[in-house]
Amino acid sequence: MKVGAFELNEPFPELREPHGLAMLRPWVDAGNVGSLVLSRLETYFGGKELGKLTRPGNFFDFTRYRPVIELRRGKRQVDVPNTYVTYGKQRTGNDFLFLHLLEPHVHGEAYVESVLRLLVKFGVKRYCLLGSMYDIVPHTRPLPVTGGGIGEGVQKELEKLGVESSNYQGPTTIAYLISQRAPSIGIETMTLIVHLPQYAEVDEDYMGAVRLMEMLGSIYEFPMDENYTTKAKQQLEQISTELAKNPELKVIVEQLETHYDAGTRERKEEEKPQLSPEIERFLMEMDERFRED
Repeated sequence: MKVGAFELNEPFPELREPHGLAMLRPWVDAGNVGSLVLSRLETYFGGKELGKLTRPGNFFDFTRYRPVIELRRGKRQVDVPNTYVTYGKQRTGNDFLFLHLLEPHVHGEAYVESVLRLLVKFGVKRYCLLGSMYDIVPHTRPLPVTGGGIGEGVQKELEKLGVESSNYQGPTTIAYLISQRAPSIGIETMTLIVHLPQYAEVDEDYMGAVRLMEMLGSIYEFPMDENYTTKAKQQLEQISTELAKNPELKVIVEQLETHYDAGTRERKEEEKPQLSPEIERFLMEMDERFRED
């Protein structure tokens, strides 16, 4: 059966007031944090495939999202990049839709409309975007999480978790219209974006994934994954080891720690300790590099 641009597997599952948990590549998936989190949740809640876009080429440029050739049982097969959806169930409480979203290159409004129609089809009560971004934060402190939301009880949950409102202004993704339009059709929204240290880029950031999973675990009452926790600790140790070999970077991190400890978003900017011109220049260069990537 088709819902918007999606082809869904039948028979449809019966889901209990599901919450939609989404990740979006590549816009807010630094260190593959959103991907890691959804993968873990699918494993824990027995995720099963629900559907995917019928013709992904209507939305994606395959010179930017490259198809991949894989050998399977001696045969070459092509995997085409796509947006797909799985579902998982709990014994009690809300069930889940897990949305693996790719940023569309064309027909963005139709893409957004199709996702919204999918949410309505399964009676989704809350749409939550999970993601990550690089920032001028130290790896030695709890990684900050910013976000927001609309709906009964959402703000209280965010405050309880210590999630701070995002003050970002600038270019964004067309997929953000999903969050913007969802409340008008009776769907709560929530956004959780973990901030990662710019100087410690890794392909799979388990420190960021664990940070988000701690928050989701508090909301949905599932246990932390020991494998993820172990990998997060190993990454922390590796970064600290490399830091000890780089005196200049060590000074930078110490200043970031001071800035982190003294500053809160409730304080006025002038009350925060200022970073030295050298540190500001270094961080600006790092920011430019990540924007280019």
